[in-house]
Amino acid sequence: MKLIIKNNIALFIAILFHVCGAAGILFSPYKQWFISNTTTNLIIMFVLLLVTQKVNLHFILFTIIAFVVGMVTETIGVKTGILFGSYHYGSVMGYQLNGVPLLIGINWAITVFCCCTMIYKVESFLMKRLSDAAKISTAISTLSFIIDVGLLATLFDYIIEPVAVKLGYWQWHSTHIPRLNYVCWFMISAALALVFRKLKFNKHNQFAIHLFIIQLLFFFALSIYL
Repeated sequence: MKLIIKNNIALFIAILFHVCGAAGILFSPYKQWFISNTTTNLIIMFVLLLVTQKVNLHFILFTIIAFVVGMVTETIGVKTGILFGSYHYGSVMGYQLNGVPLLIGINWAITVFCCCTMIYKVESFLMKRLSDAAKISTAISTLSFIIDVGLLATLFDYIIEPVAVKLGYWQWHSTHIPRLNYVCWFMISAALALVFRKLKFNKHNQFAIHLFIIQLLFFFALSIYL
């Protein structure tokens, strides 16, 4: 019962912040103020994920790994252009380490966790409806899981990229977003999905699924009207 209440409160806060944020960016004279508070919004969403999650050492380990992998790969990307392509971050997302905002590491952890939770939910739903004769092997199930997570995370990045550039989160050094960016997003997300799959913690976080949908709709709306 307590978890349901937590989820409902977290959902209300997430909807409130994203609706106000979208309205503020699109229709108010305080657009820049709303953009500058991106850091605050993401930190609050991360805290809400923690509050609605049954935390154990494996979950903490996954979060740390996702954060570190995100920071390291983004640093390589910013410094060399080998990963993702040539780009740089603006000042909107706060304190930077080696040219990469710490918030980006948190964003990697949030995005991959939400995508993993959503695919895990879908997989669990389908497995319950398969007969014993139709059950698939663990290897095939794992492969399907990491590919689906990689595709979902890449789709999310595809939607937010144009909006992020317009809002000044980061800038590409070319006139278009490199395909390499999406290839790297898929591979890194899929690798983190394997970590998610192997570690043992509660993977039924309903708020994570809601947050993913809310963020997707938020950036989709901005991509249309911005």
